[in-house]
Amino acid sequence: MSTDCLFCKIVRGDIPCAKVYEDENFLAFLDIGPIIKGHTLVIPREHYASLPETPAPLLADMMSVVQRIAGAQMNALKADGINIVQNNGRAAGQLVDHIHFHIIPRFTTDGHKWNWAAKSYDSPAEMQSMADQISARCS
Repeated sequence: MSTDCLFCKIVRGDIPCAKVYEDENFLAFLDIGPIIKGHTLVIPREHYASLPETPAPLLADMMSVVQRIAGAQMNALKADGINIVQNNGRAAGQLVDHIHFHIIPRFTTDGHKWNWAAKSYDSPAEMQSMADQISARCS
C-alpha cells in the first residue's frame, strides 16, 4: 500500500467511503463525484498505479467484481445500461494513481453525453502501420 494514495487510505479505513462490496482482494464504493448517482469505483486492496502494471490474474478477478457490480446496478437501480470506464495516466483523465474501474449506471433520461468526437486515419496504410506497431509489442 502507498502511504499517500487516496484509495489506499480508503482501503486502510483512514478515509470513510460508502461501501458497495468488499472481499479480501477488492473494495467497491460510491464515487463522491458521481457522473450519475450510483457511480461505483472498484479497486484492488493492493496498490498498483495502472492497468499495465497490474498482474493479469488480479485483473481477471477484478473484472469479475466489475461484472458483479454492473449486474447489481442494473437490478437494484433499474438501470437501462452501464458504462465501464478505466483511465490510465493524466492524459487519459486518471486522477488517482491506483488502478480502478468506474461502473456508471445509465438511464435513458439521465441526460449525460460522452461528447465522443471520432477522428479518422489519413489512409488505410497509416491505419495498418499503427496496428503493426502495436501488434509488435503485444508479446
